[in-house]
Amino acid sequence: MARALEEAERAAESGEVPVGAVLVAADGTCLASCHNAPIAQHDPTAHAEIRALRAAGERLGNYRLPGTTLYVTLEPCSMCAGAMIHARVGRLVFGATDPRTGAAGGALDLIEHPSHNHHIEVLRGVRGEEAGERLRRFFRARRGVSSP
Repeated sequence: MARALEEAERAAESGEVPVGAVLVAADGTCLASCHNAPIAQHDPTAHAEIRALRAAGERLGNYRLPGTTLYVTLEPCSMCAGAMIHARVGRLVFGATDPRTGAAGGALDLIEHPSHNHHIEVLRGVRGEEAGERLRRFFRARRGVSSP
């Protein structure tokens, strides 16, 4: 999660929403380390999670990523949750919950929906306060609101 938080900081430094993701193989090898980049890439799908899945798939020569763990600083949205299911990610570890658009229990729960034939183990709230504060700081700065 520390590396995902570093990626989130890179996103913030480039004006992107500070979300970072790291995808790790079952043997502990880092397959991809990415941050949000929809603004820079002019691509609404360039979320940290999607970029990590794409990079790992390219690296491994396979769109299926069984046994992997995805560490992400913010609860994934429905697009990212769906991509994780299709990629057969084994485990999701995320920091801050997202009650508005989170799809792993925040706003809805696509990850653990019983209709899916692939199920992902989920660990919520890992360094969540730190990740959440990073997001709050970013949005306060964007709105021009001083910190409390």
